[in-house]
Amino acid sequence: MFDLLTLLLSAIFVNNVVVTQFLGLCPFLGASQRLVSALGLAGATLFVMTLASGVGYLIDTYVLVPLALTYLRIIAFIIVIALLVQFMAVLIRATQPLIHEMLGVYIPLITTNCMVLGTVLISVRTHTSLAEAILTGFGSGIGFGLILLAFAAQRERISDEMVPKAFQGVAVHVISAGIMALGFMGFIGISSAT
Repeated sequence: MFDLLTLLLSAIFVNNVVVTQFLGLCPFLGASQRLVSALGLAGATLFVMTLASGVGYLIDTYVLVPLALTYLRIIAFIIVIALLVQFMAVLIRATQPLIHEMLGVYIPLITTNCMVLGTVLISVRTHTSLAEAILTGFGSGIGFGLILLAFAAQRERISDEMVPKAFQGVAVHVISAGIMALGFMGFIGISSAT
């Protein structure tokens, strides 16, 4: 039980896919302009990453490895991710049309997001159980959502402040993202202490 909790916290903080592996930077920078759209994207990505990690593990363990088809992992996982994104897009459009409209192009882009595919590939290569794979996907999704929401809140706040002309626009956002990445690096010591 303690190992699973450590795995979850590690996926959220220590191995955060955005700040330690630089995956998912496009939606991180693009969909973080408003807190509401960031919340919608965080939820959608969490859903896809969690299910894709579990389904990817099952496909890898029970189909690809036994049939010696591991060279098809990327194609198989992209198909799984695309199907999950389509299901999720229909679900969001039916239940939350405003969020669906605000996210626009970012929903289909989850399919090609390297962060989602990277998390699924990491899950199947490093974990020995379905629970570990699902927790990795869930923790990575929570970590992405946490940093996305924090960055969106920060961007909204910065837009109301007086920023020197040299730092206005992209510059202040890149600097802010760098400072957030440094903050998350402080969690690296937690993994070595356990």
